[in-house]
Amino acid sequence: MVTNEISLELCNVFHTGQVEPGTCVQRLLGSVKTGVILKDVSLEVHGGEVLAILGSKGSGKRALLDVIARREQGPTRGQILLNGMPMSLRLFQQSCAYVSHKCDVLPGLTAEQALHYTASLTIGSRVSRYMKHSRVKQVLADLALTQVANRTRSQLTPSEYRRLTIGLQLIRDPVVLLLDEPTWDLDPLNTYLVVSILSNHARKYGRCVVLTMEKPRSDVFPFLDRVAYLCLGDMVYTGPTRFMLDYFRGIGFPCPELENPLMYYLCLSTVDRRSRDRFIESNHQIAALVDKFKLEGTPFRKSASSGAVLGLGDGLGGVGLGGTLTLSPVSGVSGSTVGATKVPLSAFGRPSTPRVALALYMRCLASTFNLQAGSVTRLASRLLLLPLYFCVLWLFYHDKKAFQHTFVTSSGLIFNMLAGTYFISVINTIFTFPAHRNRYYQEAQEGLYSGPLFLLSYFLFSLPFSVLSVIAGSRVAFEMSGLTDPWDWVKLGCIMWGCYTLGEQQTVALLVVVKHSFTAAVASITLCALGLVLSSGVLRSIRGLSEWLLYITYASQTRYAAAYLHRQMFSHSHFSGLARDATSNCSLAPGTIQTQESLSAASASFGCRYADGWAFLAERFGRENAEDSATLTAFLELDFNMGVTFAFALGLTVINCLLYLVPLPAFVKAKFRE
Repeated sequence: MVTNEISLELCNVFHTGQVEPGTCVQRLLGSVKTGVILKDVSLEVHGGEVLAILGSKGSGKRALLDVIARREQGPTRGQILLNGMPMSLRLFQQSCAYVSHKCDVLPGLTAEQALHYTASLTIGSRVSRYMKHSRVKQVLADLALTQVANRTRSQLTPSEYRRLTIGLQLIRDPVVLLLDEPTWDLDPLNTYLVVSILSNHARKYGRCVVLTMEKPRSDVFPFLDRVAYLCLGDMVYTGPTRFMLDYFRGIGFPCPELENPLMYYLCLSTVDRRSRDRFIESNHQIAALVDKFKLEGTPFRKSASSGAVLGLGDGLGGVGLGGTLTLSPVSGVSGSTVGATKVPLSAFGRPSTPRVALALYMRCLASTFNLQAGSVTRLASRLLLLPLYFCVLWLFYHDKKAFQHTFVTSSGLIFNMLAGTYFISVINTIFTFPAHRNRYYQEAQEGLYSGPLFLLSYFLFSLPFSVLSVIAGSRVAFEMSGLTDPWDWVKLGCIMWGCYTLGEQQTVALLVVVKHSFTAAVASITLCALGLVLSSGVLRSIRGLSEWLLYITYASQTRYAAAYLHRQMFSHSHFSGLARDATSNCSLAPGTIQTQESLSAASASFGCRYADGWAFLAERFGRENAEDSATLTAFLELDFNMGVTFAFALGLTVINCLLYLVPLPAFVKAKFRE
């Protein structure tokens, strides 16, 4: 028999972590109750073997996988060795993989596309494009997904989707594969299929597979080479399944005939909580089993499994210096036979940063430009929602008459333009970004790329849609506004695009820590609405604000965008000398700054409030002590207001890059895994 080359070993591992949920404040302050979750856990698994970690809910199965993957939160003692070298986070990310209980695939991508772009993100540039394509085909065949390769996520059955999420990790050929409840909520036939596929993968390629199960069925028994029973963090048994029956029979617990041995000994390793007496009795029994295995179980734990198909031979050496696997060069991507196992593709490193950015960008495009209903809906929303909104506004504002009420009507148009741009930007971001965000959090745990790189690729992907949408929407707004110079259309579009970008960036910032899209949308829209109410000068004039509210408006983009649009629209001559209505004229002199004296001295009838656009601007944006047009002109400076509008959008983009670069608290990251 050829000696195993891959080995994963845990020696006397203790882990302390959170044992009960806590409030957000408690988690931030670190005052959540903690306790020992894993107690002196020792086990091992070799290449070609499948190890099943069995235990009831709360036994520590997921915590054990997190400890192996170096994702644990809390102190850990003991040794975790991969081929005799201490397991570090970097070593795990380079050579191993973890299929979590929840894994998101971007909507709109087919199964083959999802695997293709994952290969582009994980397999180094030394591997040719042909070899990557061959690897995708091989994984599809190994997971029995070839027939559904062109189906999207929504078209896959639960079993097919579960196998696809496994394939996303298998694509780079990890030497150790961890799986958290891979058969959860699957029917018996598909449970058998998934476990048999994992067993075949371990034997065919000589890899280690470690999976957790809560309710193992008897028909998967032949596929499990090793088993480990956990109860409240204690190890009741770990070793080859072929010795499990002999071990328990030897200590006085034989498995009855016609019983599922996996479930029988799982029940034996579970605390009975149906009554106090049963709880005490079962607790004492499990404590005795744990002590018994510590005394007599070492030979069983270290026994070789007869089910392991060995044959790494020259394909895999040990672990080299620096915590990386030392591998001999063996060519080929698909098809591995016993005795000639190929070098894992994970040994060829990771692709360069530009290649990762390009793969992320192309993946965004592929998930959007798809003929599936969901993709078409998202694409139409990005491109058409804003223009359609302005078309609706056009029905109400296209026939404005040149009377005194036109001042208020035009100001209301500006308000609705800004409100629609902000709100539609939030809606489009909520519809499209969360799926990419969830995928980023899962891939960031694998060390594939950083937050700023993810945001950069997403923003470059989103940029053409926002520009095209704003161009179309601003053209409709330009026709309603009464402006005639084409440059005014360009400037109007620039202001609207700055507002659209801020709404998008603000929502992206909230989605850093807010899991639910609806909550983030409500929060973002509320912030935009506050800015519109306080800073637009429409619902409430800037002059009428108290001093502390006036200073708050300086921190709002809406103040500068609204000031620019008001100056652009009301500084034109067609707002000069407007009549009260079709039968009454006004005699206010153009350029008059509205004060109580000038209004009472006016010879016009009631309703003649503004002599021209500057009079309206003075009332809405002037100050109590500002009685000259020079001060008002400085406040409404076009270049300054446009520059500040763009500065808000650019500044929030930079802040987002920093937010996605800063490590998140553990309880925030955990929300996206649940």
